[in-house]
Amino acid sequence: MEEKKAELALRLKTLEQALVTLEEALAQPFSVIVRDATIQRFEYTFELAWKLFRKVARIEGVEVNSPRQAIRAAYDAGLLEDIDLWFELLEDRNRTSHTYDESTATQVFESAGRLPAALRSTIKIIRHNYLR
Repeated sequence: MEEKKAELALRLKTLEQALVTLEEALAQPFSVIVRDATIQRFEYTFELAWKLFRKVARIEGVEVNSPRQAIRAAYDAGLLEDIDLWFELLEDRNRTSHTYDESTATQVFESAGRLPAALRSTIKIIRHNYLR
């Protein structure tokens, strides 16, 4: 179990570092370059988040293979307060992977601003439940 905790702690640290870079981008005055950088940071922060959820699910004995399943498992484990928000964030991440136009970029940029608060809350719960 200690090995799993160590791996979870490492993944959590990596996610927190990514979250800081996203928050830095969100704090900048708007420009197209800042928007695009924010979207990129949103994408990799979200990827790290769902993979952390997958790791927690595995610790709990639940096998998940997709972001949607990982979000559902994290919600079921009490790690997420608003599953609908997380599914919206997933859809926005998917949009950036498959389509890129100005309206999509604007929508995802706005959505990126919702990720930090949701993620900070989840990180706090994971620390309390798994790393004490």
